[in-house]
Amino acid sequence: MATSPATPESIRQALSAVIDPEIRKPITDLDMVGDVSVDGAVASVTIKLTIVGCPAARAIERDVTKSVLGVSGVDDAKITVTVMTADERNALIEKLGAGKKKTPQFGPTSLTRIIAVTSGKGGVGKSTLTANLAVELAARGLAVGIVDADVFGFSIPGILGLVDDEGNTLKPTRVGGMILPPVAHGVKVISIGMFLEGTDAASRAVSWRGPMLHRTIQQFLTDVFFGDLDVLLLDLPPGTGDVAISVGQLLPQAEVLVVTTPQPAAAEVAERSGIVARQTGQTVVGVVENMAGVIAPDGTLLEIFGSGGGEEVARRLSEDRVGRDGGRVVPLLASVPLSIPLREGGDSGAPVVLANPADAASVAIREVATQLLNQGRGLAGRKLPFA
Repeated sequence: MATSPATPESIRQALSAVIDPEIRKPITDLDMVGDVSVDGAVASVTIKLTIVGCPAARAIERDVTKSVLGVSGVDDAKITVTVMTADERNALIEKLGAGKKKTPQFGPTSLTRIIAVTSGKGGVGKSTLTANLAVELAARGLAVGIVDADVFGFSIPGILGLVDDEGNTLKPTRVGGMILPPVAHGVKVISIGMFLEGTDAASRAVSWRGPMLHRTIQQFLTDVFFGDLDVLLLDLPPGTGDVAISVGQLLPQAEVLVVTTPQPAAAEVAERSGIVARQTGQTVVGVVENMAGVIAPDGTLLEIFGSGGGEEVARRLSEDRVGRDGGRVVPLLASVPLSIPLREGGDSGAPVVLANPADAASVAIREVATQLLNQGRGLAGRKLPFA
């Protein structure tokens, strides 16, 4: 059977399957495809990148070449890479709705589910849990983003491997006034660590007072283009300070996941973070106990950090009468055991839920994801964005 000749229309149709790695939309929808022509079995395509030095350039050119060569009747692809004009770039920003900088993209009408991960004290594995939970949700087909709101102890970029070959944290791409967050394992991520300059940026300390912290979180929620997300996770700093209060003010509809360790002292402090979240109108959806007991080679259970802390926090928050969530019982979603693969994955930028799915910690984190998704979320009383 003779092969049908390719046409510019068939080429454009094939290019509609090429997704911009940063914006996560088809390049045809983003007006990134310029002239398309076919001369016999040779297809010529012009691609317009958003900016000079676009970090996704190689990936886009590779995917475009593959798609064009996959069209019936095409034996050779000539790809010309150019850059959008200022007018084309501004049109794209407006098309994405990112030109309205003063309007929070996660306001009262947003359908994105927002989950703030909090803890009473540091060192309980909150960031590791947040990163792995996000990756697990993305692996299930959801559009997921993370705001690393732990300004003083930012660690999400490193845990997710958002570093270059020299170990420097990857920077967001700026398109006009729009900030495109880097993507790791299908998760869009923004962190203050991405804006610090210098080769030692990852280890530099941030010393800011309340107003600057509030402004930073506000800008993350307005100036960073996340697009249409199913879930946005916020990795909050430990305790009940300025950032927790700011998030409560900016995102009163957020749900809160409380992380604790098994020891009673940590459980008592973790309870406070849940109570403060309620005082700002947020809902506590569950507790995760991290660093739980681990099975030793001889079969004995080693409870290095004690036991019962997660259950105790869940019980106290369920019985709390101050701002109680409509009588809702706060469940203990899972106990995540101490795990060497979990720790190694955080150090190497390879989340354990992908790198070692059979590990006990991976199994527990998947259970957290399942329970959160099974809970759904109530939309009663909320204004939906329909005319």
